Amino acid sequence: MKWNIYVLLLILLVACKNNPSPKGTTVLEENEALANIDTVLSGWNESTARTKIMQFIDAVTDPNDPNYVKPADRIAVFDNDGTLWSEHPFYFQGYFALDRIKSLAPQNPNWQNEQPFKGILTGDMAAVQAAGEKGIVEVMMASHAGMTTDQFEQIVTQWIDTAKHPTKQVPYTQLTFKPMKELVKYLQQHQFKCYIVSGGGIDFMRPWTYKTYGIPKSNVVGSSLKLVFEMRNDTPVLIRQAAVDFIDDGPGKPVGIAKFIGKKPIAAFGNSDGDLQMLQYTTVGEPGLRLGVIIHHTDAEREWAYDRNTAVGKLDKALDEAPKRGWVVVDMKNDWKTIY
Repeated sequence: MKWNIYVLLLILLVACKNNPSPKGTTVLEENEALANIDTVLSGWNESTARTKIMQFIDAVTDPNDPNYVKPADRIAVFDNDGTLWSEHPFYFQGYFALDRIKSLAPQNPNWQNEQPFKGILTGDMAAVQAAGEKGIVEVMMASHAGMTTDQFEQIVTQWIDTAKHPTKQVPYTQLTFKPMKELVKYLQQHQFKCYIVSGGGIDFMRPWTYKTYGIPKSNVVGSSLKLVFEMRNDTPVLIRQAAVDFIDDGPGKPVGIAKFIGKKPIAAFGNSDGDLQMLQYTTVGEPGLRLGVIIHHTDAEREWAYDRNTAVGKLDKALDEAPKRGWVVVDMKNDWKTIY
């Protein structure tokens, strides 16, 4: 599950090609440009995948079409890692956890002699790996728990505004996929309610999803830690506990959709086997027209190329099932004019 892999990937640290930094407009300028999109997905090539997606949107929003869906039921769900932004060489929340451990080290001098923290601080990933699952849990809890929800939001906001990807050397929010942001906007213009349903931490994503994708924090479903209510100095707060509350990945995604959204989507977008059950839940055995879309990472030059043989964003079973289910497989190299 992605939540467990976030920190597991910290111990892999495989060498990656130093891809050139994406060039072009700033995130703010790009978001302003996206606000002016009407009917043209400018970042997409004229392809079979784009045509099928557009045909679906046209059909379910046309009152004269037999597949018409009323606005209240136009729900689209998107995975985040690998679907809305890049996820290699590690999930970006893994980098956040690494940076948190380093920033907290001065307050925890004992970490200089305790694994897996010593390994992280010295770059000895073999020692981190030797700490096993127990060490992985310790890192996640040390970097994500023990603070109020407001404090964690401030930490995430500062990190997302300042941190840079280690190989691309740009802010992580500049590694969001322009064609997918265009698609989110296009769906919203056609009265779709767009949700993020991700294995990533819900409180990690919520501070920045609206600014980055135009998806409000109330429309984010993700993995979470347990929370406890307290009164501190006559102020009500929620404290993040060192215990997992919900894992929103794989079979957990349909559960999260039912639990937090309350309606089945009519469109689902993913990129890995972690999204398989969400795609099945959305499209299989349902009356009316349904859309399942897989983003296939095929562009080693502009982004990364991977599918079956990767520890990050493995796409195997879902790729095999796509033809049977009629899911649209988007070839990033050939279907997108631009990545970022």
